[in-house]
Amino acid sequence: MKLYVGPLSLFSAKARIALAEKGLEPQIVPVGWSRADRYEPHHPDVVALNPKRQVPVLVDGDLVVYDSTQIFEYLEERVPEPALYPRDLAGRVQCRRLEAAGDEIWFPRVWDLIEERFYPTDSPRSERAEAAVRGLGDLARELEKELVGREYLVGAYSVADISTFIQVNAAAALGAPIPDDCPAVARWFERVAARAAVAPVLSDLRQAAARAMSS
Repeated sequence: MKLYVGPLSLFSAKARIALAEKGLEPQIVPVGWSRADRYEPHHPDVVALNPKRQVPVLVDGDLVVYDSTQIFEYLEERVPEPALYPRDLAGRVQCRRLEAAGDEIWFPRVWDLIEERFYPTDSPRSERAEAAVRGLGDLARELEKELVGREYLVGAYSVADISTFIQVNAAAALGAPIPDDCPAVARWFERVAARAAVAPVLSDLRQAAARAMSS
């Protein structure tokens, strides 16, 4: 089993965590990145395997799976235990909603901050960044409501936690920390960060970000 990853790819981080939670240890194939050229030239294996030319890409024998959500679902069927989706239908619907929100609602705001930090231009973008910070604060307050009386987002730890955590962590690193009025989110964040499958991925992300900023 191989997993093609980008050093700062939040979606690669999602896949790495899920694989570790399932007790799988794929060969990690890093795809080069720099602020100057991003992922150019694209890794030839990624170009051949994924029409979107993006990471993560999971190769398991003759099977190729790309897109972090599809990798989540594949791993759940391939290695059912420990489960990363709820068993009941309503729980799975909620889990998928929150996992998708990480990609589709949190990430666009995080991306505004990524562009501000990693791809500076002569054009002022402070208003865009400030709007992103406000929006991420509002999302954290919505998350606070989801976590009332719970340790994890849908009861047991799930892909919803992985997806959301990766975005909350990136937001905090980019200047949008968890608001003070979200204590449940702060406790949840520390709980997820301490997991054995999560901590090494966080460490790698921090080191990759430091290298990128110094280049």
